[in-house]
Amino acid sequence: MRFARSKRALRLKTIDSCFEELKESRLVEETFTVDEVREMLDGLQVVVRGEVEMELINTAHTNVLLLRQLFSQAEKFYLRLQSDISELENRELLEQVAKFEKTDFKTTSQETSKPKLAPLNEGGVSELLNKEIARLQEENDKLKARLRTLESQAMSALDERSRAERALKDLQKVQGEQQLAAQSQEINSLEDTVAALKEDYQRSLSANAASQKDLQENLISAKHELLRVQEQLSLAEKELEKKFQQTAAYRNMKEILTKKNEQIKEIRKRLQRYEPNE
Repeated sequence: MRFARSKRALRLKTIDSCFEELKESRLVEETFTVDEVREMLDGLQVVVRGEVEMELINTAHTNVLLLRQLFSQAEKFYLRLQSDISELENRELLEQVAKFEKTDFKTTSQETSKPKLAPLNEGGVSELLNKEIARLQEENDKLKARLRTLESQAMSALDERSRAERALKDLQKVQGEQQLAAQSQEINSLEDTVAALKEDYQRSLSANAASQKDLQENLISAKHELLRVQEQLSLAEKELEKKFQQTAAYRNMKEILTKKNEQIKEIRKRLQRYEPNE
């Protein structure tokens, strides 16, 4: 429990140092934008999450090593140990452990408040603890240096983005003015073109109306001429047919056709008499 408490206190100090580092390195201005505050909180969240996750992982791994030692010792004496996982969430037992920890550390703190001579030779758990503290402190320093580097890079990137946004806005403004002038000029040109087309259309419409009137008059006179010609042709055909019927050739041809018709009727009667079925 002393070992776990020391590890927990060290990790809490590391988390507090993360907040202090943020206050000293970033909170140097009076006002911040929402995006800047969100960025700082996101960075702090990543760091604190990493510290808490590392502490939880180290605690779990330390418990595994402790249980491994106990089970290894029990195997040497042919003992079979069993664990009840449900007891790990027993609130009453957990409160007893917390009470024991507070009582134990009160007495320990009172005893340690008295001046003591430094040991001549540290070994065992204390030496391992000091090594672990030194390693964690070195790792913490590396993380702080890396965090400062990342923060400076982030600030540089933000400045670059701000300058790029201002340049983009200026460029868009210039382009917008140029496009507006070009569009207005194009609109004026289109209006002139539309006016010219309207004028041409009116002229062509007037010319078409006059030509259409002339065409209608020509068509009416052509129809009258056609009717007159058709009537003359009809009279000519009737006159020609009348003259043809009065000729000797027409009368001879008509008599021949009459005789032939009589002969054909006679032949049909004979055929009907001899071959009635056909």
